[in-house]
Amino acid sequence: MHVHLIGVCGTGMGSLAGLLRNAGHHVSGSDSAFYPPMGDALKRWGIETHEGFDASHLTPRPDLVVVGNVCRSSNPEARAAIDSGIPYTSLPKALEELCLRGRRSFVIAGTHGKTTTTALTAHLLDALELQPGFLIGGIPLGFSESFRLAPEGAPFVVEGDEYDSAFFEKTPKFWHYNPEVAILQAIEHDHADIYPDMASYRAAFTGFVERIPSHGLLVANAADAEVRAVAARARCRVAYYALDGEDTGDVTPEWIAAPVAPNGDLAAFDLFAAGNSCGRFMTPLFGAANLRNALAAVTLCALAADAKVHRLSQALPAFGGVKRRQELRGIAGGVRVYDDFAHHPTAVLETLRGFRERHPQGRLIAVFEPRSATASRRMHQEAYAKAFEPADITLLAPVGRAEIPEAEKLDTKALAAAISSDGRHSAEALGSIDAVIARALALANPGDVIVVMSNGAFGNIHDRLLCGLATT
Repeated sequence: MHVHLIGVCGTGMGSLAGLLRNAGHHVSGSDSAFYPPMGDALKRWGIETHEGFDASHLTPRPDLVVVGNVCRSSNPEARAAIDSGIPYTSLPKALEELCLRGRRSFVIAGTHGKTTTTALTAHLLDALELQPGFLIGGIPLGFSESFRLAPEGAPFVVEGDEYDSAFFEKTPKFWHYNPEVAILQAIEHDHADIYPDMASYRAAFTGFVERIPSHGLLVANAADAEVRAVAARARCRVAYYALDGEDTGDVTPEWIAAPVAPNGDLAAFDLFAAGNSCGRFMTPLFGAANLRNALAAVTLCALAADAKVHRLSQALPAFGGVKRRQELRGIAGGVRVYDDFAHHPTAVLETLRGFRERHPQGRLIAVFEPRSATASRRMHQEAYAKAFEPADITLLAPVGRAEIPEAEKLDTKALAAAISSDGRHSAEALGSIDAVIARALALANPGDVIVVMSNGAFGNIHDRLLCGLATT
């Protein structure tokens, strides 16, 4: 079958293109530009690419057109496909129909931690030799690609994104994935561009949980009150997990991780299941948020894949991580420069806490670009003031979305003032990315750690920082 993808250079669409190519389909795709790394990857996978959007890209006529959710209804290719009667669909429906059917759908959902937990779950299942398929919304460092097709009947691990599917299909992506097994990690209001309030956002997760069949399994974070409320709507078994000592309301978690002192380059925790000690686990992921990610993945594999706990313990330390999640980009002038995708205030706080734990010596310099639809707005203005507390120094770049009305836009100057108000933290709002880089280079000393946080390219800031540090 010839499948054409409109908006193919996006992370999810590009991975779907590679997955379909591996399944034996003829795959073509178009986008406004083909920047690395996805542009290069598409060529490597044998995807036929077309730059720009034009109805001529639908000649010869494909059997199916997949329309990415970046496309508006005025997109000339999408419009031509619809008006000429070519079968068309969204990314999640294409994934459901062409890749998930006949396989066990393991869906990783939640406001935070989806990408890391999806990659980690795939890693553990792979170590168990269960031949899992997967589609990860990032670049896993332990696999050659961010996707793999599973044999019939095998698990298929997919990142369950709550964002909408397409301009013609305004339903959450993860509603289409027919989950047999799911993880639900956190529910905090996000994606303000499509979910105007917490009620609408919560409804997306409620609909997801209600789609898990009665014979399925939901692995749920007992320490999140919103997760507990939504999990109560499940028809299937719910296995709750939590960190030792966390407030879990009226729920008693079955799986508990008790953090212990790090062991060199590995974080550590003791695992308890139904009150029984399962031994000590080591993980390359630092911070409480990543400890929950690891606990959720271990719980899912133990219950849904009947994995022996000691085999999971052996496999966990070998996890390679995910690009742009606590990724060390380099060391120059004695300064470590990390890249992280964190942009929601809770994710920022947990990320910085993890780095403080991993590097207790030296100063922690947080460099943040508010760029997502939620981060660019004032809805979390107060929460951001607390999110940067683990950092010694915070440098704020300008808001990355010029289209946000001034009255709604995050006030970075006020945020810097709020962070600095306790007299223990230093924060500055800079007027450009160049100014952020110059200030970071002026402040950084050997032994310090710079953590760059953005969900965008951020002006190639990581390489520019490393080059500058190397010459100072």
